[in-house]
Amino acid sequence: MQRSQIVKRSSDILAVTTEEVAAYEIARRSRGTPRIANNLLRRTRDFAQIKGDGKIDKVIAQLALNALDVDENGLDEMDNRILTTIIEKFKGGPVGITTIATACGEETETIEEVYEPFLIQEGYLKRTPRGREATERAYRHLKLTPHELGTRN
Repeated sequence: MQRSQIVKRSSDILAVTTEEVAAYEIARRSRGTPRIANNLLRRTRDFAQIKGDGKIDKVIAQLALNALDVDENGLDEMDNRILTTIIEKFKGGPVGITTIATACGEETETIEEVYEPFLIQEGYLKRTPRGREATERAYRHLKLTPHELGTRN
């Protein structure tokens, strides 16, 4: 099933009109996870009811997703905090997961089970025998260059 079809189906269940392009935008930022897509849809619906006429179009979807701190790549505030921590506090790594969790104020298990798989799958993070390392893509995403921080990546 195409990602945006899940959002459109859920829109029908919630009785909210959602344009195809808006459904695609929500689906694209949902990490390919139906549960996240449905959560984003519900939050976007609430946003559309308050800021618009109740209909979800691309403008409302982008406005809501940006307000929810879900960026164009599907990364949220905690994803960005993890990457920023690795790069700024630990020079891009390698760094252990427990140290990352402590520095970010998040449980180790949550980082390992919720955030890390997506960051690795999308190429922002890599797991090495010595610890986690930020990739070149993570630096680009945060608009940093490795040499600015004196790293070896």
